[in-house]
Amino acid sequence: MPTYYTKDHEWIAVDGDTGTVGITDYAQSQLGDITYVDLPSPGATIGKGDAPCVVDSVKAASDVYAPVSGTVTEVNEALGDAPELVNGEAETGGWLFRLTLSNPSELDGLMDRAAYEAYVAGL
Repeated sequence: MPTYYTKDHEWIAVDGDTGTVGITDYAQSQLGDITYVDLPSPGATIGKGDAPCVVDSVKAASDVYAPVSGTVTEVNEALGDAPELVNGEAETGGWLFRLTLSNPSELDGLMDRAAYEAYVAGL
């Protein structure tokens, strides 16, 4: 399952026409302790670059931008009771939402893991 990254520190793991979206480990480390996650509603249609989700932390509230366009099919309900999952498992169990990709070619503009790591190293 290929995973892609944005310069805004989101990731998307793609399986067929379904993408699972979250924030990177780097992003959660910059935010500090996550206290609340405002998730999009299943069925919502979002465009690439939209901010369908907000992550609140002890430091700040931060928009999460959609790496691609699509329709939200599922949200990580576990984050309602345990938003700190994003801190401990940012790129696994702390995922935010899943969507059906409406334009898979949008993935072409995203970074692979090596490119993302090089990008973060330059920050």
